[in-house]
Amino acid sequence: MSSQVKEIVKKIKRMPERLELPGNPRYQPASLKPFFGHDNIARFYFEVEWALLKVSAKLDMLPPGVATLLTDEMYQMIRSKVATTLEDAIEKNITKHDIRALLTAIRYFLIATRRQLVKVLARWLHVPATSYDIIDTARIVAYKRAFWEVSFPALLGLIKSLKERVAQFSDTVQIGRTHGQHAEPITVGFWLATILGRIIDIAEHLVDREAELVGKFSGPVGAYNCQVALGFEKKSQEMLGKSFEELVLAELKLSPAPISTQILPPEPLARFLLEFTLLSGALGQISRDCRNLQRTELAEVVEPFEGSQDGSSAMPHKRNPISWEGIEGIYTIVKSEFHKVLDVVISDHQRDATGMCVMREFPGIIVLTQHQLETANRIVPRISVDTEALKHNFAIQRHLVLSEAVYVALVMAGYQGDAHSLVNHTLMPRSQVSGRHLITELSLLADEKPRLKPVVANIPSELIDLLQEPEKFIGYAKEKAFKIARRADAFLAKYNQRKEV
Repeated sequence: MSSQVKEIVKKIKRMPERLELPGNPRYQPASLKPFFGHDNIARFYFEVEWALLKVSAKLDMLPPGVATLLTDEMYQMIRSKVATTLEDAIEKNITKHDIRALLTAIRYFLIATRRQLVKVLARWLHVPATSYDIIDTARIVAYKRAFWEVSFPALLGLIKSLKERVAQFSDTVQIGRTHGQHAEPITVGFWLATILGRIIDIAEHLVDREAELVGKFSGPVGAYNCQVALGFEKKSQEMLGKSFEELVLAELKLSPAPISTQILPPEPLARFLLEFTLLSGALGQISRDCRNLQRTELAEVVEPFEGSQDGSSAMPHKRNPISWEGIEGIYTIVKSEFHKVLDVVISDHQRDATGMCVMREFPGIIVLTQHQLETANRIVPRISVDTEALKHNFAIQRHLVLSEAVYVALVMAGYQGDAHSLVNHTLMPRSQVSGRHLITELSLLADEKPRLKPVVANIPSELIDLLQEPEKFIGYAKEKAFKIARRADAFLAKYNQRKEV
C-alpha cells in the first residue's frame, strides 16, 4: 500500500491546489477559501485528529517518548501537506472510505519524516474515535472560525455603513410606498433604518446561535462505549477532572453536545444556518428596494458605477442595477439551499449515510450570503440619493397622501357618517381634479353642505395647517431612524470592544 500511496502523493503534488467553494464559481468569496475551500476541508479533519493525540499524550496514554513528536512544527508540516484532493484520491483507489483515506495520508507524511517513534504515533491516530467524531466536530470548527474571522466582520462593516446612511438621510423626506403605491410620508433614513434594524436583529441572533454550536466525541452510537470500557474516561476524570470528550473538544475551543448519536444533534447548526438564510433575505430586501427606486420613473437612489463599467451590452445609456439584482437573486438560491438542512434533521436510528453528501453543501449558504455581504459592503457606502427626484415623486400625490389623517380627523371631530367613505368617494375625486389638498376640499365641501361646518370647526386649526404640508407629516420617522442608529452604535461598540480584547 505504501508504494501506491507514494504514487498518489506524487501525482497530487504536481496538481494545483483546489480551493473551490460549494456552488457556482461566480459567487465564491476568496475570504472563505481557508475554511471551505475544497483542499482545506481535510485539514480541519486533521486538526481534530491532532487534538485527539494531544489529549492522549496529556493522559500519558501514548508509549514513552511518543508525545515529544507532537510539536507545532510537526503539526504545521502535516497540515500543509494533507489536502482533500489527496484524501479523495486515496479513498477512490485504496480505502473506499474518506476518514481511513485521511489517516492513510497522515501516516504516510508522519513516517516520511523518519523520526524515531513516528510509526508508534501513527498507530495511535484515531484512537478511540469514529469517523463522525472527526467530521462533525471539524465542520463546526470551520463554521465558527469562518463566522468570527470573515462573516461577522463583514456584517459589522455593513451595519456601520448603513448606520451612517441612516443618520445622513434621517430627515430627507421620501414618499412611503405600500403595494407599489404612494402611502404616507417617511424619510430615506427611516426606510434604511427598517432594514438596518432587521440586520442588527439577525446579527444578534447569529452570535447566540454561534455560541450554541458544539462538537462531539462520543463514539459510534454516542454512548462513549469504548472510552468507558477501555479506561479513557476513568483516566480523564482522575487526572484532569473532565470527561475525555471535554478534553478533546477543549483543544478545539468547543463544548460537547449534551447528548449525541454517531452524529451531532442537527438543531444547533440548522438554527445557525437559518440565521444566515434570514440575513440573505434582509440583504435581498434592501436590494429589491434599491433596484426599484433606481427605476427610470423614480430615480431616487443610484447604484454607484465604476469608471469603466457598462450598463448594457446593447444600450450604452443604461445604468442597470446589476449588483442589487444579483444580491436579491442570490437569496432565491440561499432559501432553496436551506431546504437541504431541513432534509437531514432525521436519520435512521443512530446514523445513516443518506445525509453525508447533502451536508457537504451546507457551507454554500454561508458562501452565497458572504458574497451578498461583500457586494453590499462595496455599494452601501457609496449610495447616492437624488433629492430632486424625491421631491418630484413626492409632489405627484402630495395633495392626496394624507387621506388617513383626514378621515381620522373627521371621526374625532364628530362626523356621524362613514368618514372613510366620504374621503374615498367624495373628497378624493374632487382633489384629483382640482389638485387641492383633501383638507382644503373638505372645507370647500362644508361651504356646500352646512351640516359639515361644525365638524370642520372641531378640527384644530394647527392640524388643518399641518394637513396642507405633507412634507412635515412624517410622524416619528426621524426619531425612529436615530433610535436604530444608536442601537447600531451600541452593537458596534460591544463587538469592536470584544475584538480588541
